[in-house]
Amino acid sequence: MRLFRRGYRRTAVLGILAMAVLIWAAVDQFDVPMEQVWEIFRMALLMTALAVGAALVPAALLIGWRHWRRSR
Repeated sequence: MRLFRRGYRRTAVLGILAMAVLIWAAVDQFDVPMEQVWEIFRMALLMTALAVGAALVPAALLIGWRHWRRSR
């Protein structure tokens, strides 16, 4: 992929590492229970999946409509 040639990979890795440090700091310094961190992580994954799923339906309809319109 051409996007990853422009340094986006490095930015993504640094972003993930920064999030890991923030989670580690929350658990270590502020005594946030690890169970609560996992619950928040699972909820974030669920919300991301729902947002992607909600975006797929109109995108699929739009692509299908454009394909149908061109074939006529």
